[in-house]
Amino acid sequence: MHNRVSTRLWTAAVCLSLAPQVLAIEATIEGVDDPLAENVRLYLDGLQAKQYSPARLESEVLQRSSEALRVYGYYSPRIEPRFDDPEAPTRVTLEIRPGEPVLIEVLELSVSGDAADDAPFNEAIDDFPLSEGDRLRHAPFDSLRSQLANLALERGYFNWRFTDRRMEVRPYANSARLYLALDSGQRHRFGDVTFQGHHIETARLENLAPFDSGEPYLASEVARFNQRLGQTEWFASVSVRPRLGRELALLALPDTDATWWQSLDVEGVDPTDDGPRIAAEALVSAASLQRTEIPEVPIDVVVSPANRHQFEVGIGYSTDVGPRLRFTWDQPWVNRFGHGLDHDLYVSAPEQRFSGVYTLPLADPLRDSYRFQYGLRNKDNEDTRTLEGTVEAGRRWTFDNDWEQTLYVRGTYEDFTQAGVSNQVLLLYPGISWSRTRTRNPTFPTWGDRQRLSVEYSSDWWGSDAEFLRLTGDSEWIRTLGNDNRFIGRVGLGSIVTDDFADIPPSLRFFTGGDRSVRGYAYETLAPEDDEGRLVGGEQLLTVSLEGQRRITGKWWGAAFIDSGDAFSDWGPSDLNTGAGLGIRWISPVGPIRLDVAHPFDVDDAFRIHFAIGPEF
Repeated sequence: MHNRVSTRLWTAAVCLSLAPQVLAIEATIEGVDDPLAENVRLYLDGLQAKQYSPARLESEVLQRSSEALRVYGYYSPRIEPRFDDPEAPTRVTLEIRPGEPVLIEVLELSVSGDAADDAPFNEAIDDFPLSEGDRLRHAPFDSLRSQLANLALERGYFNWRFTDRRMEVRPYANSARLYLALDSGQRHRFGDVTFQGHHIETARLENLAPFDSGEPYLASEVARFNQRLGQTEWFASVSVRPRLGRELALLALPDTDATWWQSLDVEGVDPTDDGPRIAAEALVSAASLQRTEIPEVPIDVVVSPANRHQFEVGIGYSTDVGPRLRFTWDQPWVNRFGHGLDHDLYVSAPEQRFSGVYTLPLADPLRDSYRFQYGLRNKDNEDTRTLEGTVEAGRRWTFDNDWEQTLYVRGTYEDFTQAGVSNQVLLLYPGISWSRTRTRNPTFPTWGDRQRLSVEYSSDWWGSDAEFLRLTGDSEWIRTLGNDNRFIGRVGLGSIVTDDFADIPPSLRFFTGGDRSVRGYAYETLAPEDDEGRLVGGEQLLTVSLEGQRRITGKWWGAAFIDSGDAFSDWGPSDLNTGAGLGIRWISPVGPIRLDVAHPFDVDDAFRIHFAIGPEF
């Protein structure tokens, strides 16, 4: 069997190698420039001389060339073809004299019906690039026709029609008359929204609709509704469709032959005649003539519930923390009101934490919600030993500009030892934060930015063990230049104002250094030290970073960077620790894998290797 297959494949290969190659004829255009010349070449592209006789080939070349010139308004050209070989040509040279162009003599463009007062239609006509006296070009007229038809469907004019659509060309007079008239009819409005397959309260889903019943129909709003339902993560599938069925057609009687019990066979009596029947289309048309109410389009939503319990396991590695493991258990909905509960377990050598968030959506589930959080964390890194428990209650708002605002109250109990000094503190403090993240292609953003700012205040007036005002902020940008150059910039700031620094736990002090701050230095090793050289932590923080990347080939990128920063106790650093180096990036399905070699300028180490997996944001 194997020998027979091999023999057949060898025979097929020999036949293919002996078969004559069929090549398209190459064209050289003289007498006209682009875009006319390029369009002629496009029309002749793929023309194979061996499929035609010499006379038929010349005729085909002339026909295609003439058609290519007509779309630019030249209807009376003179074309002289010259073939390199009359019997088996492979190349043709066309000497073209385009002649006088066809000019637009009459241009009548109009919109009637409700769309006559709809701005996008008027803008489309106003932006039409041709005027009377201009050379005729087919493309703008065809484009306007398509644009008006698309606008009608997108904006709810479902009974639209062209009452006039003509391009009259008189080559003998070098003139053309263009007529395009759209009758939009009435504009449909959004009707009632019906849901099928849902497990969440109907009123909560209705709040997600970006439109109200009776508002003018927009296809973009239907798509937006579909997107918003998907963003809730309550559903495994979402389908939002306008119901455009013509129910009146159901009233029409079908054309059927009389059955035996309908037949009458009595002497002297003619058989029963049902008489003429009304077709479905005729009935709908007749009814529309009397329709005076504004037509509505009901919206049908069909969904299926998402899995109530969703689990995910992640494994990673970085030089900051070594191997790390993450396990998440998400419940996107726990009841018919759409409440959600998420759990997160993170384990690495220096840090282990377990946290959870209970989300209680309000009237607008995507933009307004309460959040209740809890967390336990153990950390053992350098001169820091801490065990922390936290609870938090907050409210989150999302604004139209994508900024998120969170107002919260947090309670923290922390048992810690920092630089050999042990303490236990109970803190209760309110805070407010603002954040926004924007990206294109989240796995490997070609454009994006992230900003975060938070303000927190604690006072012994309400029982906290320390009084402080803490501010943090950071900003990160990603921009690309062309397809092969990518730039990343970062700035981080922090400050805590207090007279009780000894009672400030390590989680609120500032440390820096590592893969995501100042490369060339070990993880969180940059901070003020005591007399014995042990890290105490800072009251202020400043970090800056600039990185340039260049594509090497495919998914491989090279990188060069410089980082600078420090945590300090005064209101301004005397100097900053700086590191610089080179790196390589490979774009994997889970995000970029980053390998950097960085040299620190402020310690004796020659270099430090940094390795991390995952996107920058």
